[in-house]
Amino acid sequence: MPQPTDSLIEYPSDFPIKIMGVMQDAFAQTMVEVVTQHDPTFHAGKMEMRPSSKGTYLSLTVTVRATSREQLDNLYRALTSHPMVKVVL
Repeated sequence: MPQPTDSLIEYPSDFPIKIMGVMQDAFAQTMVEVVTQHDPTFHAGKMEMRPSSKGTYLSLTVTVRATSREQLDNLYRALTSHPMVKVVL
């Protein structure tokens, strides 16, 4: 039986995270800054941007270098609590 501390992710590894928010000028750059606080190796070239069909929302897929469960948990907390973010997957 897996323990709660067991992880299905092997560290370090590249880990994609999808971030969705309302389309606005500073959204992508702000998310790069948030992600970089938790993964100093991250750069905007590792990010895919996709606007919604009506252009209301912007979906970002960032691929971070995950080094620990704690790092990912902290990053998810920072993203989900950010006022510009609607959904993190």
